[in-house]
Amino acid sequence: MNWSALESLLSGVNKYSTAFGRVWLSMVVVFRIMVFVVAAQRVWGDENKDFICNTRQPGCTNICYDSVFPISHIRLWALQLIFVTCPSFMVMAHVKFREEKDRKYTTTHTDGTHLYSNPGKKRGGLWWTYLISLVFKAGLDAGFLYILYRIYEGYDMPRLTKCSLEPCPNTVDCYISRPTEKKIFTLFMVVTSAVCIFMCIIEMLYLICKRCQKIFRVRVNHERQVFAQNHELINLAPPRPQSRSQSRAQWVDPTMTSTQNLSKEKNGEMATSKL
Repeated sequence: MNWSALESLLSGVNKYSTAFGRVWLSMVVVFRIMVFVVAAQRVWGDENKDFICNTRQPGCTNICYDSVFPISHIRLWALQLIFVTCPSFMVMAHVKFREEKDRKYTTTHTDGTHLYSNPGKKRGGLWWTYLISLVFKAGLDAGFLYILYRIYEGYDMPRLTKCSLEPCPNTVDCYISRPTEKKIFTLFMVVTSAVCIFMCIIEMLYLICKRCQKIFRVRVNHERQVFAQNHELINLAPPRPQSRSQSRAQWVDPTMTSTQNLSKEKNGEMATSKL
């Protein structure tokens, strides 16, 4: 398989990914595909030849090898990498669909407008496609980890296995070549898969929280606009005077007003008495 072509296709999704998605992509490309191509295939390349059982019974070694390795680690990891990267192709297909739709829109509108103002943003259906792809990535990685655990009854690589299947005459001992090295690579691939699952979960939570924050902000702005349209702001504070002289002229002493009222009443009584 041409893994460089797969790497180039995955790099096309990089501009639509978040920071967590870029970390996931580096984990897949660097720590999984590169290690798988460079080292893992060579480590498991001689497992069939160096699997030795202490018997000369024809067919016994092949039967025991099939019972110990029902599916090779290297082939299982190749399937895992292919299936895990397939959801990214779903995102790429959606992006190509948007680009083609935007191209048709620009050809029918001569004013130079675009259907998508910022094509690098995950909006509308692309946001849901990206979120579903994260769910599939995490689910496929977890499923393959479970398959590996169930087939080999854990992630350990024993040095010696016992086999008593036909056509073996009795229980024979079979020896696996380089079990420590194979165990180290197995644990490495398992840990990188677990980290990729964790990054997918973190990215899903990040996208959901960001979308909820955006919806809340839009709702708050809408409520403020509605409140501003339905209510007029009234200035309850009195206007401040421009100078002290005006304020003194406007200010009236209550004692002066009371004395003026009393003098007016006395003048009125005197006028009535004269009459």
